Amino acid sequence: MKKSGGVAESAARRIDRTRARAWALQIHYQWDVGKREGTVSEALEAVAAMRRIAESRMPYLRRLVAELDARGDELDELLEVALDNWRMERLALLDRGILRIAAVELICFDEIPPKVSIQEAVRLAERYSGPESPGFVNGVLDALYKRVIA
Repeated sequence: MKKSGGVAESAARRIDRTRARAWALQIHYQWDVGKREGTVSEALEAVAAMRRIAESRMPYLRRLVAELDARGDELDELLEVALDNWRMERLALLDRGILRIAAVELICFDEIPPKVSIQEAVRLAERYSGPESPGFVNGVLDALYKRVIA
């Protein structure tokens, strides 16, 4: 059964966004491990020069990274509100990156439903972080959404 162009295109866009988030996490991790020298955008360009990132994923990836650069401090302050007894600098590097990427979507990308942003962050945590991370990420982002966005 053949899908109509709009449905297939929409599914392809969702897949590209999912994979762009994974790239954003890898790039953020590299930037964070590198003592945050330069910008996340510069880290993206360095990675893109060495690794092949599908062109269809680059617009969303660049948009995520640009917002991380532009609003990083603001995002951290908002996440701190939702972290209850935790500080951003004490979080595991991967969890911190996942939370920041999801916060960008929740706060800056109105076209992405909040439940989608949270679920995608949980999936990143399941795939790349520790066994307790998915629940932690879900709880923090749910609190962020309820306290700051809703």
